[in-house]
Amino acid sequence: MALNYAEHFISVSEYLQGELLSDIKHEYIDGDVYAMGGASRIHNIISGNVFAEFRQHLENTRCTTFSSDMKVKASNCFFYPDVMVVCDDDKGDEYFTEAPVIIVEVLSKSTRRLDKATKMAIYKTIPSLQEYVLIEQDVIDVEVCRRSGGWVSEHYFLGDDITFESIDITLSCAAIYHRVNNEELQAYLQAQTDNSEQSLITE
Repeated sequence: MALNYAEHFISVSEYLQGELLSDIKHEYIDGDVYAMGGASRIHNIISGNVFAEFRQHLENTRCTTFSSDMKVKASNCFFYPDVMVVCDDDKGDEYFTEAPVIIVEVLSKSTRRLDKATKMAIYKTIPSLQEYVLIEQDVIDVEVCRRSGGWVSEHYFLGDDITFESIDITLSCAAIYHRVNNEELQAYLQAQTDNSEQSLITE
């Protein structure tokens, strides 16, 4: 059921109650509610790759990996990150957390400004957050902002490995974009294959 939020200030309790009844997810920013659109195939592949890698790595730890159905509360806002990891959450709420250590958003043309500006500024206010990751879906570009580095952006591209310090895992860009069918990735994988074959010949 899609809820028709009236054009007036929505309280947090009204928003949370409404989300329990709605079949469309909404994000909440200081009393304003915004419906979320559907994600593309590539968006789902990338977020699924990251989720799977994080979950497997953290399987026997105190940390839990969440996909985009779990909300994060930051200041007076609620969002649905594509992937996040929570290691300590004493609040115990069933539908949102206030204690992520890493948040991952996969960017699209419609969400880029929100993810890179509004959400980034709000996420930085979360005391537990150590890393914010923004992944482009149309090109190979992973941007990581770390609290330990003063939230300065670092970009990673094909051939690079990325260490996510908050959960102690290193992933290659190729693994993050696995099964993404774009020309840049296909050319890189073909070059890797050619190099391997050449090495076998020379040996």
